[in-house]
Amino acid sequence: MEGHTTTPGTAARPAPVLRKYVDSYVGFDLRGLPTGVHCGPPSRALTAVISLSDPLEVAAGVDDGSPVTRFDGVAGGLMRRSVAIHHDGRQLGVQVALTPLGARAVYGVPAAELAHRLVPLDELLGTLADELVDRLRSASTWAARFAALDELLLRAVGRGPCGDRVRGVRPEVAEAWRRLVAARGRAQVGAVAAELGWSRRYLTERFRGEVGLSPKTFARVLRFEHAHELAAARDPLPWGDVATVSGYADQAHLVRDWREFTGRSPTAWRRGEVLLGAG
Repeated sequence: MEGHTTTPGTAARPAPVLRKYVDSYVGFDLRGLPTGVHCGPPSRALTAVISLSDPLEVAAGVDDGSPVTRFDGVAGGLMRRSVAIHHDGRQLGVQVALTPLGARAVYGVPAAELAHRLVPLDELLGTLADELVDRLRSASTWAARFAALDELLLRAVGRGPCGDRVRGVRPEVAEAWRRLVAARGRAQVGAVAAELGWSRRYLTERFRGEVGLSPKTFARVLRFEHAHELAAARDPLPWGDVATVSGYADQAHLVRDWREFTGRSPTAWRRGEVLLGAG
């Protein structure tokens, strides 16, 4: 972010045995930013964040009066709106991106139970969450922190029946999720259902019951996620091109979804997003 002092995010893949449950780890150390609110957008992942300094101050909505809650570690489900992360110009922590189908394995519950919610990490992991916070804060390098994540998340997975709680996910739901993600939300839900041998209604019921969003809404989140990635780049495309590349019918369509998912117009979002381009 021009004019600010930042240490870029450090990303890592989890251990191979965890990769069907966990997409990525990102360590971040952002300093010298103006005090403000970061708009954490909806995405394909269930995001967990562990602070390495002061507790996180997070609200479940942006500019909508949602109460701000303090967390040492917080787990979020899939969302239809952005969360507001309040900060004083410094953010230091680790972000873990879980797949919706991995929620059972790591947390012991389907992703649907966490949809639209922010939950203290210790409510899901118990004492393992306290150990995780302590280990991450005492480690002196990102590599050591990522190794601790591997160790403790493997222990979380190992607590389930037969060491694999993801077995409760219907294979058709898992395949629908994979197809929607691969198409970045541009697949037709009816066509996906037909290819799986299900009706659209039955797929919608099963998918929502596992993931917490309908396949149509999840596809919209994926399309918005793609647009957000393009718009948040250091050299972003014009908004009309962002709309075209990410699969919107036109710029007006993008603006409608952007307002729904962030609570702001694209222009207001760009003007107010204090972490834009910071790493």
